[in-house]
Amino acid sequence: MIKKLLFLLLFCNLGYSQVVINELDCDTPSTDTKEFVELKSATPNFSLNGYVLAFFNGSASGGNKCYFVVDLDGITTDGNGIATVGGSLLSPTPNRYITDNSIQNGADGVGLYLGDAADFILFGSDPVNATVASTTNLVDAIVYDTADVDEPGIMTALGETITWDEGTTSTAVTQSLQRKTDGTYEAKAPTPGANNDGTGIVYNGILVNVNTAHKNEGDNFIITFTTQTNVTSDLNLTFVLNNGTFTTADFTGITSVTIPTGLNTISTSIQITDDALNEGDEILNIQVGAVPAAYSKLNDNIEIRVIDNDFIVATWGTPLNPTHGLVANTKPVGYYSSLEGLSGAALKQAIQNIIANPSVVRAHNYGDIWDILKVADQNPLNSNQIWMMYTEAPRAKLDQQIGNSIVGKWNREHIYCQSRGGFADGTSSNADGINVWLPTGPNDIMAGHADVHHLRAEDGQENSIRSERNYGTDYNGPVSSQGSWHGDVARAVFYMSVRYNGLNVINGNPPHDPDGFIGDLATLLTWNTADPSDDFEMNRNNYIYTWQVNRNPFIDYPDLADYIWGTHVGEPWFSTLSTDEFSQLKVTMYPNPAKEYIMISGLTSVAKIEIYAMTGVKVYQGDYNNNDQLNLNLASGMYMVNVKEGDKTTVKKLIIK
Repeated sequence: MIKKLLFLLLFCNLGYSQVVINELDCDTPSTDTKEFVELKSATPNFSLNGYVLAFFNGSASGGNKCYFVVDLDGITTDGNGIATVGGSLLSPTPNRYITDNSIQNGADGVGLYLGDAADFILFGSDPVNATVASTTNLVDAIVYDTADVDEPGIMTALGETITWDEGTTSTAVTQSLQRKTDGTYEAKAPTPGANNDGTGIVYNGILVNVNTAHKNEGDNFIITFTTQTNVTSDLNLTFVLNNGTFTTADFTGITSVTIPTGLNTISTSIQITDDALNEGDEILNIQVGAVPAAYSKLNDNIEIRVIDNDFIVATWGTPLNPTHGLVANTKPVGYYSSLEGLSGAALKQAIQNIIANPSVVRAHNYGDIWDILKVADQNPLNSNQIWMMYTEAPRAKLDQQIGNSIVGKWNREHIYCQSRGGFADGTSSNADGINVWLPTGPNDIMAGHADVHHLRAEDGQENSIRSERNYGTDYNGPVSSQGSWHGDVARAVFYMSVRYNGLNVINGNPPHDPDGFIGDLATLLTWNTADPSDDFEMNRNNYIYTWQVNRNPFIDYPDLADYIWGTHVGEPWFSTLSTDEFSQLKVTMYPNPAKEYIMISGLTSVAKIEIYAMTGVKVYQGDYNNNDQLNLNLASGMYMVNVKEGDKTTVKKLIIK
């Protein structure tokens, strides 16, 4: 707990009534970017060193435990005795920013304590030992909700007798809870940074105006500073743009301005440097420096995305426009030699002996997955982006989900979902790099939590939509999906079902309870054939091997699935039966996308053509001569074209407009 000396000094000199929780807004429009807690000191310009705000979950499942904490060291209240902590779009700007959507809606509690953040154990890091709400060292508290059922437990824990309601479900987003002079609270329109009764000093607000649309290297943009009323003497303002890797080397322009006496606005121009460096996309952050005592900042920390035009384009294609044979398979010589001639259960066991070998294979943490996916799932067309599997689209690596909001963000999708696998939260969220790992084996089910062979970069909202649904029988991706990910998920599920004891893939739409079952096997076997492995998959298989020192054998040899679960069960498997089709038959199919016909060149004799819909239904079959025009009458969508010449075969994806 806190140092005894600090407590005695604060208690003796200040008393508990020196600072109170003056206003709380836990529910704001959209993604809670304007939520805040406002504090008020009995005297102005009061230091909050030695104070801390702790937030407690008052629900029965939350156990009155601390889920969030904000240390107030370094904050000083203003001339009205006001200080705020709040979200990214709060105006006037808070004294300390908190992550958007951090404050729960209730029934919950907030306590102002003497102490610091280190005194509190958060539920998210240690659910068992998380700090429980109490009145020890408590200065002030509020228990609140948004039209929820009151929770007596949190009131008792914080010594409160009333739960204050921010409003009904329709009004809570437009109201805050504001302290009145008698110590009670009322719900009304928020007044962050000002006395609740409208009295006191009225500050001249400074607003920063800028076009926040994405900028390209070489672009010029204008920043305008405007005060609410004309200034009575020259107002000098400074600002910086530095943020992470975005430094003064990335732009030119003057970063100080003066609004002349009698006016209320000034503008300045910034030129983004167009260099030849592949630094990746960056975010500049307009941060205004300290302002005079008579002024307040209405907004600050304005972010603008800067798109790097020096990105790298890979030689292979995206899953939507796949290539084959351009990425070499880096499996070690003899890696699969022990599989030769085996069948059935013996074949499956031999595969597991390779990919779950305790003396070779390495287990990493869930926190490392972010760094791995930024390489393994990199968009071949732009090295500054990742490729999202289900939505079949790129997204900037910078749009990685950090906070609670998933809108416009990408995150980590478990193909064999955590709830079905029984390995939810099985590894640490702290990244410790490629050189820190633990040995693992076939019974180490928790390692599945961070096994990258079944983790993919995905749109946050689509990830939530998929949830724990089974493939085929329940989940088939977005309505617009062209199925470029079908084979990928099949081969990932096959891998997990062999790598870990207790994981199974079965037919139908099994529930998630008990753990260890996912479906639909019949669909996945079809997808494995209809959407063959491509260079994108081979590249990620190669890269994951450098971390985990194991490979997904169903990418290297997709037909293995049929020898374990499909049409070749019981037959002996030989690598010579799994030759690389794409290295044997070199043909070109065009136009693609097509409307009414296609042509294929590179054939030396009559070939057999079969065209399949993504559902697995054959829609065309016939003979074909090199460079003939093959007229088609197909509905728009994606198809698989199987071309066979003699004993050589290749499969091409065809898009019909």
